[in-house]
Amino acid sequence: MSSKQPPRSEIEALASWMLDQAVKSGVHGADLLYYYSESYGLGLRDGEPEDNTCGVSGGIGIRTIGPDGRQGVAFGNRFDRAALADLVTWSRDNCKNSEPEEGISLYTGFPEEDGSLDLFDETIAGGISPGERMRRCLEMTEIARSCDPRVVSVRSASWSDGFDESFYASTAGFAGWKKATSASCGSAVVLQDGEHFELGSYGKGARHQADLDGALYARLAVEHTARILGGKPLPTGKYTLILDPEIAASLIEEVGELFCASDVHRGRSLMKGKLGQAVAGKAVTLLDDARISRCLGSCVFDGEGVPTGRTTLIDAGIASNYLYNMQYAQKDEVPSTGNASRSLGGLPDVGTSNLVLVPGKESRDSLVKSVAEGFLVLELMGLHTLDPVSGDFSLGAKGLYLKNGVEDAPVAGVTIAGNLLDLMERIVAVGDDHEFFGSTGAATMIVEDVAVAGD
Repeated sequence: MSSKQPPRSEIEALASWMLDQAVKSGVHGADLLYYYSESYGLGLRDGEPEDNTCGVSGGIGIRTIGPDGRQGVAFGNRFDRAALADLVTWSRDNCKNSEPEEGISLYTGFPEEDGSLDLFDETIAGGISPGERMRRCLEMTEIARSCDPRVVSVRSASWSDGFDESFYASTAGFAGWKKATSASCGSAVVLQDGEHFELGSYGKGARHQADLDGALYARLAVEHTARILGGKPLPTGKYTLILDPEIAASLIEEVGELFCASDVHRGRSLMKGKLGQAVAGKAVTLLDDARISRCLGSCVFDGEGVPTGRTTLIDAGIASNYLYNMQYAQKDEVPSTGNASRSLGGLPDVGTSNLVLVPGKESRDSLVKSVAEGFLVLELMGLHTLDPVSGDFSLGAKGLYLKNGVEDAPVAGVTIAGNLLDLMERIVAVGDDHEFFGSTGAATMIVEDVAVAGD
């Protein structure tokens, strides 16, 4: 561990003192969050250093709660008692000036240990040398260059690593630590074939550096880019879509966010009022699971200290549950699902952990071969523009045209437009090739009869 951060015992003592000061100031309750992180990164462009970063961040934030549900937050990054006393005062003043809210309370349980989740890699926390980062990036660069003679630029070969540690405590008696490491690597390449150019990339992140394979990602970056090089629009019409696992994961990530109870209550989600109704094809079962070993979204307790777990969001196509923090759980008279998200300077909200599309039993090859005429989607552009209330979207896409299950020609310059619920209901199969991209796990997905606009 780094010596740049204060010892745990010092943080615990300061936290206890701040909470005592808050109680003495007359508030009904208080909690606080301490956070510290170190991150390092290197990026090469055509083998030459382009980015070389080193970052350290840390701070402490306190929330005070009034008897009528008023809340106030203040945060800073100084740890002398005078500065921390100011935070308590500012938080209390912000609390007095806020509006009352329903369902505000503190968790009264105790923390669990997070060792079983295996989120901490000592080889990362112990420090990866600059020379090792350079070696990894140069290896990815050379492999990408050697994969295909059409590679004209290795636009990026990057590696990053770091760790973070946090402490949450409250006047209800909770006091618990969390720590985790992470690393990521990947490559971006430019291929040219005559007058055609294509930029593509591939990379992944993990809690342990042993779970990363930069050499493989460099090859996949070239392979994926080569497959869509020289793509042309399809004739406008309806096609069976085959969503690559990474594309399926990006779609599932958007779907999972719609189950956050805070957005449902605020009228910002099309899943409002949908529990018990069909919102996807029967092949779709979607989970939120914070207890998966080594996963980027895993933790043992959430931003309010509540134990995390697994929640079924969609069960064989039926919307089953929302995700909750304590406030919205009380509003709906249900238990919290342990999905409180928290920042130093913000009030608790609701967020996802690891989203998991449950894999099917059929192989990717078998699913693809069953498609008489289809569009294998390898890139989707503009998912962030999806309207979470109406579900309407219009997305640019690239990929491959399939004829009788065989890749026929690269595709580019097409648009997939429609409504998310309609698209989800057209999912007829999910493959067994499940893998994680970030904190979302998905597999090949077959979606029938989707309108594609091209020529």
